[in-house]
Amino acid sequence: MSETPLLAVRGISKRFGAVQALSEVDLEIRRGEAVGLIGNNGAGKSTLVQTIAGVAPPDSGVIEWKGRRVELRRPRDAQRLGIAAVHQDLSLCDNLDTVGNLFLGRELRLLGGLREVEMEKRSRRVLDALAVKIPSLRVPVASLSVAQRQGVAIARALIGMPELVILDEPTAALGPTQAALVLDMVRRLRDQRLGVLLVSHEMDEVRAVADRVAVLRVGRNSGLFDTKYTTQEQIDSAITGNTTAAVTLQRSLLPHGLPEQNALDVAYRYLPAQAGVGGDWFDVIPLPGARVALVVGDIVGHGMHAAATMGRLRTAVHNFSMLDLPPDELLAHLDELVGRIDKEEGGGAPTAGATCLFAIYDPVTRLCELARAGHLPPALVHPDGSVEYLDVPAGPPLGLGGLPFESVRISLPEDSRLVLYTDGLVEDRSRDIDVGLGMLGDALAGPGRAPEEICDAVLSALLPVGQARDDIALLVARTRALPEERIAGWDLAPDPAAVGAVRDAAADRLADWGLDELGFTTELVLSELVTNAIRYAAGPIHVRLLYDRTLICEVADNSSTSPHLKYAATTDEGGRGLFLIAQMSAHWGTRYTPTGKIIWVEQDLPPGARPTA
Repeated sequence: MSETPLLAVRGISKRFGAVQALSEVDLEIRRGEAVGLIGNNGAGKSTLVQTIAGVAPPDSGVIEWKGRRVELRRPRDAQRLGIAAVHQDLSLCDNLDTVGNLFLGRELRLLGGLREVEMEKRSRRVLDALAVKIPSLRVPVASLSVAQRQGVAIARALIGMPELVILDEPTAALGPTQAALVLDMVRRLRDQRLGVLLVSHEMDEVRAVADRVAVLRVGRNSGLFDTKYTTQEQIDSAITGNTTAAVTLQRSLLPHGLPEQNALDVAYRYLPAQAGVGGDWFDVIPLPGARVALVVGDIVGHGMHAAATMGRLRTAVHNFSMLDLPPDELLAHLDELVGRIDKEEGGGAPTAGATCLFAIYDPVTRLCELARAGHLPPALVHPDGSVEYLDVPAGPPLGLGGLPFESVRISLPEDSRLVLYTDGLVEDRSRDIDVGLGMLGDALAGPGRAPEEICDAVLSALLPVGQARDDIALLVARTRALPEERIAGWDLAPDPAAVGAVRDAAADRLADWGLDELGFTTELVLSELVTNAIRYAAGPIHVRLLYDRTLICEVADNSSTSPHLKYAATTDEGGRGLFLIAQMSAHWGTRYTPTGKIIWVEQDLPPGARPTA
């Protein structure tokens, strides 16, 4: 089960006269977590601190303490709950000693007298826990260093045994050495399982001790970042609001629509992160033979670098797909590319650790071949509405190298739904990933829904507030099968007499399909390709015609030698057939198989001849 936040601030707004200091601000702090709060002057940091400390009650919104709604109208209300604030001015009494400051207003008494020895012992224990070194606790605090005075102020907050400590600019007046001592105190507070809210202008200090960083800009949430996976660039963009360039770049690199194809009925959703532009991407890529590739990927981090890297990898996947590589080989090439990118960029934000899931679906065989690199497994919704996560071998994330990737082939029933997604959909700090996967499975379950409906149901179930902490890419594809009556195939012996027979058989099938206009070109294609197969390959030959969005002609043999297009000289006796095929067809190419190769040729259909999906 996920842990209830120690403090949750939801939709807090505060106005001072004509100035709107806070506008619907959200913040969560958990036990044992240090959260940094940053922003330019006037961003609303001090007002938020005052609201949490009970100094300035909010005009609207909700404050929850351990999951229970509370009203903080006075500082005493916050202190009773266990919230202690150390303000920038420290509010120490310079004429009192350390013990006197720590127990001011809460002195320990016995029979009317002060328990001086007990107060000094407790003061020493608290200071030792913070590693604050003060030789004598009985000298006025005015004689202490600035770092020691800051330590006394923090220790005074801890005397009341709080569960949440707010530190407002604790290092503002300190040098580097003294600041390091204060930051070490923050680490010790976190190690004691206290919640810490650290307000500071020093970004390096915040990143050194905070688990997460919340950014305010003109009184509003501008970003929430995990310090382990955050670049300085994206935090700076959240502070200044300068994310336009990154957003524009990302939008230009993501798909602007879905390509035409009949193998899958596809719907998708992309939601940018609350913390800024990220590197999640998806794609639908038509392949030869009426097949379609589906891909989702996730780049580590956010900001301009993540968006640019996403574009590079998406382009690389397109290029590798055009080579018709199987998924495991494609990921191996992508893995090598990521490694090269990291070497070229030196000390920049790393690309290694990116994840990818690549799948190829064939509507003729209904086989889907998949491989993944560090990515979460895809889900399959069966026609009866049941859901399973496919057992696809988990390869390492991209860029790590050393280990091979492994593909798996799975037969998918017609009218099933294949679901690909990025981790932002199921991972959240408030719940375990197994819980997220279970929620996704529940949202996917049920028969007869269109991909668009499934996308809406999934986002409603997993993102009820509609805003993602991390990027989310979701791809839902309903499988179709190419009808048997639109498939024709013949096995041929390596005999020149077979050329004429297959031409006649193809012409008859085209007549049945109403594609007589393509008869001449198809006979030319078959004559050239079958003749080449007989001449240069050995063993049986298979010819296949597919009537899809185009007319696809395939000739398969057991040779791995691919023909090359070239200009024939006037004295050459051959070399012109493939040139003619290229001129008279829309596309052609070679696809390698475990037993040889397939030469394929696509012809555009005559107007009005396209079959319904």
